[in-house]
Amino acid sequence: MILNASDVDWVESSGEEPFYVVDDLPSTSPSQLPPLTVWGVALCISGTVIAMENAIVVTTILATPSLRAPVFLLLASLGLADLLAGVTLILHFLFLFCVEPSDWSELLISGLLVTSLTASLCSLMGVALDRYLSLSHALTYGSGQSRRRAAGLLLLVWLGACVIGAVPAMGWHCLEEPQSCSVARPLTRTYLSLLCGGFLLVVMVTLQLYAGICQVARRHAHAIATQRHFLPANQPYASKHGNGRGFSRLILVLSVFVGCWMPFSLWGLLGDASSPPLYTYATLMPAAGSSLLNPLLYSLRNKDIRRVLLQACCPHRNTQSTHVHYPVDV
Repeated sequence: MILNASDVDWVESSGEEPFYVVDDLPSTSPSQLPPLTVWGVALCISGTVIAMENAIVVTTILATPSLRAPVFLLLASLGLADLLAGVTLILHFLFLFCVEPSDWSELLISGLLVTSLTASLCSLMGVALDRYLSLSHALTYGSGQSRRRAAGLLLLVWLGACVIGAVPAMGWHCLEEPQSCSVARPLTRTYLSLLCGGFLLVVMVTLQLYAGICQVARRHAHAIATQRHFLPANQPYASKHGNGRGFSRLILVLSVFVGCWMPFSLWGLLGDASSPPLYTYATLMPAAGSSLLNPLLYSLRNKDIRRVLLQACCPHRNTQSTHVHYPVDV
């Protein structure tokens, strides 16, 4: 799951393409750390940006008593998972270029990354479930009982993510049996196949939830138009109420979601230890990159969160409004 400094040797002279030197070659001595590369700088910067923006989201939600609806608990969980992913990227940078990598550091980084990605993906599925329930059970959803259920479900999600991430450190790894390694060392191929299979299952469930959201929203729009007889013959109800824009946002969210998670999930099932490491990181980076985009697509689009942030940045500005929170607006 992590990139070893002894595994990669970029050749930039003579215009040759970069190639990889595998573990069969002698490793770098403890006193000779690899030089800083463009990859290392990008790793550190991206991890810092991801950690900072998600820390802002988590702090905003936890410090505001009015943000206690189920959707905000889900967004806080999503932000916490993405914050952990950013911290993991920073630690990965430190172990690559500041401290000599070791077996325990590989297991630590792999475990943290698996935990963060698992919790992030499950939180995204929770956000989709929240949107579906806020439409299909609009009268009862959002009550105190719903909040308690959401909190309990998130607790189970995080416990499961921590257990899944700790499995390699408890002995299920390929450090002593290189032939059993997957495309993401030190994870075994069996472990990664089960993990990616679970990722694909969550992706499919999330897409099914969004399909249900579209069906419920279409029924509601038709019912309202029929009851009020307010629909002109030459103007569709959806366009009059901005549902076309909402559909465009939904397509954007789903495109980013599938584009970030599908590549690595499929590659983890199809690849093996002999596969080029470049392909692994080309598919893993979008999954980690989703942690950079999630605050922009979910948390910062919410009017309540934006109002709190605006009040914190401009305390003398009057931000009072009569906006009523609808979970589906997130």
